[in-house]
Amino acid sequence: MPTIPHSRPTLDQAEVDAVTSVLQSGQLAQGEKVLHFEQALASLIGVGGAVAVSSGTAALHLALLSLGVGENDEIAIPSFVCPALLNAIGYTRAAPVLVDVDPTSFNMDAGDLRKRLTGKTKAIIVPHMFGLPADIREIATLGIPVIEDCAQSLGSRYQGAPAGSLGTVSVFSFYATKVICTGEGGMIATNDGRVLERIKDLRDYDEKDDNLLRFNYKMTEMQAAMGLAQLRKLPAFISRRRAIARQYDECLQGTALSAPGCPPDREHIYYRYVVRTERCTELLDAGREAGIAYRRPVFKPLHRYLGITGYPGAEEAFDETVSLPLYPSLSDIEMKTILHHLQSILK
Repeated sequence: MPTIPHSRPTLDQAEVDAVTSVLQSGQLAQGEKVLHFEQALASLIGVGGAVAVSSGTAALHLALLSLGVGENDEIAIPSFVCPALLNAIGYTRAAPVLVDVDPTSFNMDAGDLRKRLTGKTKAIIVPHMFGLPADIREIATLGIPVIEDCAQSLGSRYQGAPAGSLGTVSVFSFYATKVICTGEGGMIATNDGRVLERIKDLRDYDEKDDNLLRFNYKMTEMQAAMGLAQLRKLPAFISRRRAIARQYDECLQGTALSAPGCPPDREHIYYRYVVRTERCTELLDAGREAGIAYRRPVFKPLHRYLGITGYPGAEEAFDETVSLPLYPSLSDIEMKTILHHLQSILK
């Protein structure tokens, strides 16, 4: 195991107290804490409502179903992303249409997206990769429902608007190493009241007037209590992430590693600090020897899973990127160790 992991949750007594309080109350399943968590997140991003669920993948699945996605529909997604998007699309029996990415921002290439749209395109899933918002307004002009994937971008902003407030529907993940965590968990947010009610109906199957297919995607009270505690810390989490990013920026000046950029109309939260370099293998190996977990930011582009070609941006992004450790609980001592190591191998 590495001495300094690539990522880890940031927890303290506040989360312990929050979960303990729920356990002492005896109300463990979906209840008031879940409702309060939903209201708090909806208020934070400025939308009409939100529905808490058991995971980010469940959020994607219900978001697709709420838009009427089904068999023979096409869903546009970027290739340079985790396979959760493929899985959620597969649950609906729709077909993924992969889109190339900009190899500098790692976000969906709007120009390539236009070329791949067809009359069957029912929705576009747009992840804001590594904490940097995608060009969501341009994509929204295409007239196709947009699902904002904010699993890595809670707290970021695009042209002054919070990520998650600009699409038809937005989804969030609260996995253990996400921006805020509940261990597992997710959320769907929207301004569309009909979509919101559809998602609430699909989230659980009990006490319904019919036997339509529904799911057991509820969030527990323990998860929601933990989420509320984490949400209160979000400003401090983002401030710490940006402070660490500034240290990396300074360290990498004049080296073979290119720091991540950020257009002036966006606010990056640095969920991941992804550098560009032609020395990826060397950096990964050197980190392993030093006990520092540098990682590929995406395990494998989706087009490689599907055995198709034609995604030069995603190939370049995969071949030339490494993610450095960055999370609020990364200590000053650990940060100094990483910076010293980078300086020693980048001379």
